[in-house]
Amino acid sequence: MNSLQRALIEKSGTDNGFEHTFADEVGSVTLASARHPTCATVTVVGSGFDISVMSGMASLLPELIRSFSAEQQAGGDFRVTNEAALAALLRRTASLSIALPSQAATGYSKAVAEALSTLPDGLAGTEIERLVRLRVGQQKFRDALLEYWGSSCAVTGVALPEVLRASHAKPWAECLSDAERLDVFNGFLLTANLDALFDRFLISFDDQGGLLVSSRIPVADLQQLGIHSGMRLRWLAAEHKKYLCFHRSIYESCGEVGEV
Repeated sequence: MNSLQRALIEKSGTDNGFEHTFADEVGSVTLASARHPTCATVTVVGSGFDISVMSGMASLLPELIRSFSAEQQAGGDFRVTNEAALAALLRRTASLSIALPSQAATGYSKAVAEALSTLPDGLAGTEIERLVRLRVGQQKFRDALLEYWGSSCAVTGVALPEVLRASHAKPWAECLSDAERLDVFNGFLLTANLDALFDRFLISFDDQGGLLVSSRIPVADLQQLGIHSGMRLRWLAAEHKKYLCFHRSIYESCGEVGEV
């Protein structure tokens, strides 16, 4: 690896979620970040790059394999052919490392403490504190879903932030812990119309990601809402399914159900 190649790798890391060079060996560069616990070691191979991802999150590698199956090599490493592909893999790795379970929860307590510190004394345990925790938690959850879904609707792919909502599968009030409330797999990034229906249990998803629609919604309204046959989640991880099961149990109890 020459100095130009090393500089290109370090710049790609800085631009795509890895702002530190954690270790420096003769033939590789290891990238790291203060924002997440994942490291990526990049080695030059011909005109391309090998990337070895090191993380304590069990769900990271399966997610990367789903997104970059063609680039996966034996042992869980990835091989890309150019700088643009390297940037894409590093960017997705960083986004997932920020979004995946425990990351949102890790920063939640600190963010709540900072928000509460600005309030007058004597508000501990009051409705105001509850609202602060709810507001901070919902923002953390939304941020995590934006990272995980690439700032695009989980069904339609619409990428306009103003119309995207963070939808819980297992509602906030039903969750047993902050870890559940902030789990990126406990919800989907949806456009406002899909979010409203999902939140009211008028739609749900099966274990293959297919859209389920309550028969309580008139066909004419479905057409007006842009809901049509074949709509489905862009992908579905195994970790989503326990939360979807909870959501469907309420959806099914609300009346007649069916498929689009």
